[in-house]
Formats: sequence, C-alpha cells, structure tokens
Amino acid sequence: MFEFLSLKPEAFGLDISDLSLKIVKLKKRGRGFDLSSFGEVTIKPGVIKNGKIRKEDELVGAIKKGLMEVKGKRIRGKYVIASLPEERAFLQVIQMPRLSEEDLKSAVIYEAENYIPLPIEEVYLDSQIIQPVVDHLDHCDVLIAALPKTIVDPYLNSLKEAGLKPLALEIESLALVRSLIKDEMTTSPFLLIDLGATKTSFIVFSGHSLRFTSSIPVSSQKLTEAISHNLKIDLNEAEKLKIEYGLETMGKKEGGQVFEALIPPITDLVEQIKKCLDFYQTHTSHEHLSPGNQKVKKILLCGGGANLKGLIEFLSRELKIPIEMGNPWVNILKDTAKGNFKLSLETSLRYTTAIGLALRGIRNQYD
Repeated sequence: MFEFLSLKPEAFGLDISDLSLKIVKLKKRGRGFDLSSFGEVTIKPGVIKNGKIRKEDELVGAIKKGLMEVKGKRIRGKYVIASLPEERAFLQVIQMPRLSEEDLKSAVIYEAENYIPLPIEEVYLDSQIIQPVVDHLDHCDVLIAALPKTIVDPYLNSLKEAGLKPLALEIESLALVRSLIKDEMTTSPFLLIDLGATKTSFIVFSGHSLRFTSSIPVSSQKLTEAISHNLKIDLNEAEKLKIEYGLETMGKKEGGQVFEALIPPITDLVEQIKKCLDFYQTHTSHEHLSPGNQKVKKILLCGGGANLKGLIEFLSRELKIPIEMGNPWVNILKDTAKGNFKLSLETSLRYTTAIGLALRGIRNQYD
C-alpha cells in the first residue's frame, strides 16, 4: 500500500499472521515466473493477537529465523512486500466525480472521512481507481483502504529491526485476489473464502476489483478444538483425526465421531457464508457488469483449512453454488494443475497470501 523508495528492486513476499509467517520469493523464467524460495515458521501464541503485534522482539526473531530456514535459493535481498491484518482494515468502494488524478487524490481524502470510523490523521489511507468492465460512467469508482497507524507502525518497526527494507505493505485480501483471480478480472462476482488458522475471511471480487470483505472467528483451529472437546483428546491427536477424516466418515466409528464434532462449526460457517452473500447482494453498489452477471457465480477456497476432506462437497450441497479449490499459481505458471514441483497445490493454499505478495514484488508494483 505505501511506497517508501523510488527504486524498483525485486522483493519477496512475507505473510505475517497470528500464529505463523510465510515467505515466498519468485524468479523470472522466460516470459513468466517461477518459485525461487519459500518457507514457514510458527509464531508463539500471544506474540500477535487478532492482528495486533504485542511482542515485537519475538516477531523480529521469528522473521530472522524464517529467512535463515527458507527452502530453495537463499534470500539475500532485504526488500520485502509484507501483509497487514485483514481484520484490522477498512475497505470500501466509493463513487467519485470524474476529476484529474491530482484533484481526485485530494477529494478521496475528504470523502474517505465519511466511511472510516477513525479520525483521518490516525490512519494510513490509500486508494485505487477501479476500471469498469462496461464503461459508460459519468463518475469513477474508487477502492479506499485504511488501517490504524497504531496497528501498522509495529509491523514497520519489526520489519526494520529484522534488517529488512519494506517497499510496500498490503492488506491480506488484496494479495489473495492477485494470487487466485486469473488476470485479476472476472465478468461476474466471485466469493473467495480464506480458511486460516485463527479466522476465516470472506472476499468478494468483481470486475477488476475487490468489492467487499469480512472476517469471522470460525477457523481451522476452532475445528480442531471442536474435535478435541467432543472426543476428549488432546489437540495434537484431534488435528491428526481432522486431517485423516475431515467430513468423510469412511464407514469407521472414529470418522463418524469426527464428522459429528465438526458439524456445529461447519454449519456455523455455512450460515455465515449465506449472510455474507445476502449482505453483498442487498448492499453492494452498482458494479457496471453486463446484465445477468450481478450474482456471485463461483466460490474459491484457499488457506490451510481449505484442504479439509469433504469440505467442497458439503458446502456445494448447502450453498448450491459452484465451489472450487483456489489455485495460487494461476497468474504465475503456464501449467497450474499440480502447482509448483517444490510446493504442491495442496500446500500452496497455505501460502496464497505470500504468493500474492511475492507476485507484486517480482512485478515491481510498489505504487
């Protein structure tokens, strides 16, 4: 989101979440890109909580550890594109009159005050003009993004203390759509569902832009806790059973017990998805799509929790909308069916945000 240097060096992507950080560095290969480096390290509970950094020194240590342990080519450069927490961000599409670029930037700052629930001087604000799919407008649509300075500054400090030079900071959802949406354009709205360790994020993308985001506490970790509680076993064993059975009973008593334990949180997830879809359809502003393309036509899953066995089939039955596993390589590799040979498609789902950040870094898109 924020530009710090006028030079355009290549940068790697660093996705920082509550319980882990993931690193991805891409390299140029012919006319496209390929994977150069990747890695993941855990972050102790309490270092970051709900996107707010509470122990900067421990995060700095985790970043240094992650850089030392990356697989593939060693990362020697210090330039980084890093993520900012989705649950702390304010994102809104607003309509503005057609103005010169300079006048529009000034006008957006004043208009943004009507949408951001904090004083404008207490946030970092950025904006992006959205190109319409059908251009017959007497105005322009602008995506505004803002985060409190009290959230962003500790991320900046931690990166710099780790010896890195941040070229840009980006909200998670913006990196996700860069990974998952082919050529970053759709003719109808898509819903992206990122099932992470501590939260699930809903992201609606339509035309050339993200349109709506929200987060809920249903998460991969909550699913494990549900199994642990219902079967009265420890979390490690519950995680193993979740991976082995998921929502597929396979005719085994243990599988059936796992299924029954997962039904309440998964049902909650379904209800939250329905609420998200209803809210979007009833509150969205006009998006200048062709007739018949206003409703969400497809759902893409990503995040480590997306690998839960039987999840796609279960959600498809409940929601009656085509659901697919997202492919983070769709804008990187020519043959994306299996992912990168160093990082399988299944594993790549955990790296979706980091891949999107790295893609911005290799394209030198810092503005």
